[in-house]
Formats: sequence, structure tokens, C-alpha cells
Amino acid sequence: MKICVIGAGYVGLSNACLLARQHQVVVVDVVASKIEQINQKQSPIKDSEIEAFFANEDFHLTATQDLSAAAQNADYVIIATPTDYDKKTNFFNTSSVETVLKQVTQINPNALVIVRSTIPVGFMEGLQQQGYNNVIFVPEFLREGRAFYDNLHPSRIVIGEKSERAQVFAQLLVNAAIDKDVPVLFVDPTEAESIKLFANTYLAMRVAYFNELDSYALSKGLNSQDIIDGVTSDPRIGKNYCNPSFGYGGYCLPKDTKQLLANYHDIPQSMITGIVKANQIRKDFITEQILQKKPKTVGIYRLIMKTGSDNFRASSIQGISRRLCEAGVTVVVYEPQYQEDTFYGCEVIRDVHRFFEVSDVVVSNRWHDDLLAVKDKVFTRDIFGNN
Repeated sequence: MKICVIGAGYVGLSNACLLARQHQVVVVDVVASKIEQINQKQSPIKDSEIEAFFANEDFHLTATQDLSAAAQNADYVIIATPTDYDKKTNFFNTSSVETVLKQVTQINPNALVIVRSTIPVGFMEGLQQQGYNNVIFVPEFLREGRAFYDNLHPSRIVIGEKSERAQVFAQLLVNAAIDKDVPVLFVDPTEAESIKLFANTYLAMRVAYFNELDSYALSKGLNSQDIIDGVTSDPRIGKNYCNPSFGYGGYCLPKDTKQLLANYHDIPQSMITGIVKANQIRKDFITEQILQKKPKTVGIYRLIMKTGSDNFRASSIQGISRRLCEAGVTVVVYEPQYQEDTFYGCEVIRDVHRFFEVSDVVVSNRWHDDLLAVKDKVFTRDIFGNN
């Protein structure tokens, strides 16, 4: 097969690597540096499995900025462009998907377009009403930093159409994966959209739940780890997504929870509102815990969302940083991935020893062994040493 993948982020590049194990794949992106890195067999994103793929695998993968050339003879075009949440409209901004879809339809009307970007409930129905009938939504369920691994070992494959062509594409994904015994669900488009948003909102709920457990334990002087160990020993609850943090963040959970809440605009509910609100309350609580230490200078150790990531987007520690600044505390940042000298008005220090020296309190969402040198200064809620 000839496959065009549009978007070289976590979703797009991991899908491209998966399918390039058996098919000819061309990745399209607007960022020239990403194109250059991919063509040099270097991963433009932090993902250990993608890095190993480029180093060791025999594959058929190239990259270009020329959408027309990439899509012209493609059997499939996969759209994996970002759909950020727009606070003004209270909805996902799906303009990148719509723009690309329009272009691809003009370039190659025979290609089957697979949308893997996250979209609001009802989006596919709207496309069909506009006459776009050669499109299928296939939600992704990938962890940041482990996206290629999750493609090779999928928990399930959900296809937003019940048809023969949907079955063919699903088989493409199964054949390219390492794990072959994968549950495949064929559902209608709106159900597929709902599955994606409800799955991520449930994960956000678990993060928020254990964060609020931790807030309770901190406030009462109790041992969070002992309580969490006791709670999660119940197999009905389990031990996933139970490590306290400063809040859920990253590419998916913040925007997906808000989008699901927006889809509830005329439906009675309280839990979805609570999940979104809980994330803000947790950041307020963590900030207050830091302020109680009366620091003059707080050092923010890493802006990334979690260990093994290079993504700053919607990371919870940024919310802590902003709140501390608003409270009049001097904030400095240590983030080797960030190239500017300031981050939202805060000095970026690249010498970690100087960073530790000037910080009265070092705030880190996730523990790193670099922090051992200043363990007594560190404020973190990372109990289990995982994400």
C-alpha cells in the first residue's frame, strides 16, 4: 500500500512507523526541521521505540512538506494534525483537519482518509452532511513517549465505521502490530468519537481522584502511600493511574475532558464538571503547600508533562509556576529542552548547580535522581516513581 500520513507528532509519526514496517509511507509536516530529521532517520520527538525503529528497522518511510506529491497516489491518507481546545468557542479547533481533508479530496478523491486526530462528538456526522463520504474516524489510544509501543502492542483497535473498507484498514493495523490477538471494535462514527473522549476523561478522573486522596492525606498529616496501597490492592480498583501529581496534563486529557464537558451542554451531569474543576483545585492546593514554606525563590525543575517526554503542552507544573508568580514569589526554571532565556517572565537557568543554589524550594512534578543532591529542598508528590 501507499500511505500518506499528515502530521509528524506523536500520533502521526508512530502510525507512520507502524505502517512503514510493511508499506510505503510518506509523512507530511509543515515543520522543515522535522522533515529533515525523519529523512536522516532521526526521531524529531522523544520516544524510545521510535528512536530504536530509526536505528535498527528496515522500513519504507520518507518525509516531505509537499502534501500534493505525497497524497496524489496514496491508497490511504491518515490525518493526525493537532486539534487544540479553543477557550473562546468552548470547542475543539478542528480547522487543521478540515483544511487538510479539503486539500486531500481535491488532490486524490479516491484515497480513503483516516482521521486519527481527536475530534468532538458529532464531527464525522457533520462531514458526511457536507458530502465527505470517503472518511473514517479511527481514534488512537497512545501514551506520550510510548506511542509507537502502543501501536505495536495495542490494547484495542476502534474503527468508526461498519463496512468492508473499515475491516480492510483494521487488518492493516493488526498486520503491522506485533501483538496480533487484538480486540477490534467496529462502531458508528459518533460512538467512536464518544469512546475516545470518555476513555480519556475516565483516566483524568482517576488522576484527579488519587490527587484528591493525596490532598486529604497531606492536610491531615497521613501517609498517602499507605492509603493508596490499601485502596489499589482491591483488584476492582487496580494500581494504574494512582501516583499523585500536580494534576493531569499533556496533549490529551486537559482538552478532551473540556471537550466532553462541552458536549454535555444540554445534558444533566455533575461528574464531568467535577473532573475538570478538580484539576484546577489541585493546582491551587499544591501552590498553597509550597507557599506555606515561605520561599523567596522557587525553582521549577523541568516543564515537561512527565518523565520520558519532551512535551510542555498543558503540563501541570506550568500552572503551579503561574500561581507562584501571581503570589509574588520569584520563580526560576530549569528545562534543558527549552531554548529561550525566559519562560513567561521567569528566568531559565541552564546550569543545574546554579539552579539548585538559588532555589529555596525545588518543585518537581516527577522525581529524578538529579534531585538527590538537594533532596531536603525538593517538593514533589511523586510517591511511586512512575507516571
